[in-house]
Amino acid sequence: MLSEPRAGRLAAWGNALIAHMVSPDDAAVAIVGHDAVHRVEGLPGEDAPVGLTLALGRLRALGASGLRVALPAPGHPLGLSGPPEFNARALEAEEAVICEGAALGLVPEVYEAGPEGDVHVEVVWHCLPVREAPPADVPSLGEAERELAEALRDATEVLTRLDVAGSGPVAEAAVAAYRARAERSSGREVLAPGYPPRAVRVLELAQRVGMLVSLASENGHGGAVSASEMAARGDALRPVERVARRAQVAAYNSVVVERPE
Repeated sequence: MLSEPRAGRLAAWGNALIAHMVSPDDAAVAIVGHDAVHRVEGLPGEDAPVGLTLALGRLRALGASGLRVALPAPGHPLGLSGPPEFNARALEAEEAVICEGAALGLVPEVYEAGPEGDVHVEVVWHCLPVREAPPADVPSLGEAERELAEALRDATEVLTRLDVAGSGPVAEAAVAAYRARAERSSGREVLAPGYPPRAVRVLELAQRVGMLVSLASENGHGGAVSASEMAARGDALRPVERVARRAQVAAYNSVVVERPE
């Protein structure tokens, strides 16, 4: 799972722009991040791909009152509301942005360009119709925070009992990589202006949990030596990753989708 999905950056800074808290140019720069360029294709009224600044302005003119995030995975259409064609594209990309009030959605397609040693990333956001309906399986911030704490506790208990948390140079390298990534993200602006402190707190924890799960998955099976232990380890990590994705969506969508506690 990406520690900072592109859909999250687009939604967060797009929401700040809609709320008149940042300028169009500042929002576009923040959304692009370390990528080379972002364009939007299929925008109503445009025959060719356009830049982010123009696209965000056009979406507001089309009635977009807020942007929310979807982070779907196989069997879990998190944040989606249809139709099937859009859901399929979003599932393939594992992320999407839905425009509240405009019945439009944006799905990123990522390209690498340039010669070896000087490769840069270009992103095309495909604009497609969406169904105006409640998003699937998005919790409130309070629910997300509680779920994260419970999932971490349960997973830690299972992994400790199985003694499959991992040891040796591979596990040590994974822990070092996690700490390095956490340090690099420390102090950065996690969300755009206008988000409540609780959303920032939930997103920071969700991103770190997702990063840790990804590292654990990328570095073999830890100390698990039998098929049953490996299966148990996977069973322990899987719900943690799901909860982390739900929490990310809750944080990004908190200024648009309000749910009672």
